[in-house]
Amino acid sequence: MKEYLEYGKILSMELDFIIRKSALKRKQDEADIRHIFKTCRYMGQYGDRENVYLLLGFDTKANPVEILYNEFGENGVNVFHVMPCREQFLPLFEEGGTP
Repeated sequence: MKEYLEYGKILSMELDFIIRKSALKRKQDEADIRHIFKTCRYMGQYGDRENVYLLLGFDTKANPVEILYNEFGENGVNVFHVMPCREQFLPLFEEGGTP
């Protein structure tokens, strides 16, 4: 896989998900996670962490959500963090750019 999944590709690609228990601690479930990957509003590398990516989008109930994940193999994503979007990331829904 490339450095991180490209926005246009992620919408049409079939992904192999690993969703960790840590990602399901809050209100979002697997359906929400898959929905956010298909309809994301922002994606990019998370800071300077190698193979850690930030994805922002809305869950199936229209709540803003942040996801952290790693990539593996050709189409694999390891989702380990999902929570309501923190205030620091909200501007990225409109502006794009780097957190």
